[in-house]
Amino acid sequence: MSDTDSFIDEVNDEVRRDRFYLLLKRYGWIAILAVVLLVGGAAWNEYQKAQNRARAQALGDAIFAALAGSDAGGRVEALAAVKTDNPRSVAMLAFLKAAEQSEAGDKTAAIDTLNSLGANGDVPAIYREIAQFKALTLQGADTPVADRRLALEALIQSASPLRLLAQEQLALIDIEENQPQAAIDRYQEILQDAEVTSDLQQRALQVIVALGGEPDLGSAAAVMSPELSPSAGVGGN
Repeated sequence: MSDTDSFIDEVNDEVRRDRFYLLLKRYGWIAILAVVLLVGGAAWNEYQKAQNRARAQALGDAIFAALAGSDAGGRVEALAAVKTDNPRSVAMLAFLKAAEQSEAGDKTAAIDTLNSLGANGDVPAIYREIAQFKALTLQGADTPVADRRLALEALIQSASPLRLLAQEQLALIDIEENQPQAAIDRYQEILQDAEVTSDLQQRALQVIVALGGEPDLGSAAAVMSPELSPSAGVGGN
């Protein structure tokens, strides 16, 4: 390489170096800001996780302390004093409170607690549906049959995860109204449903047989455990 070529290369290197430093001075703050934001974001994320863990632990400790009371009435008061703004935690507290109110013999208060939860739009839909269903079962014969049917049919029509349990409650209302064949038909529908659980399947079989019906298992027979088979004497009896 000639001295001229070497000189040109050195000049080009110097020009590129000058351009690099100029760009660094002009835009280097962007790279620095990006690094700061990345590190700061990671630190904030870890802080938030730590805060959430601390809140969850504090809530759990408060609930355990509330449930450690010796009588249901005291536990109700203690649970009422536990505060949280997390919708799922709100639902959990309401279910626990309603259970303790029911145990304390205050069914009306338990129903009010569940109805209040069922009307809380901030709580996920599944918790509201569970609250409404539990309130209905607690009310029992205290609520007119027509009203109970309407509420249960709404759960069925909404394709709720509770629809089969709602169907079972409707069958029990049929029995209450001395309509055994209607109850048998409802339980047969439950048996044919692909989502029926083994416990509900067993209850359906037992009630159908108790009402003098003959279970029609259909496709359910293929997945039924041996102890639930009618030939085994429903429920393994």
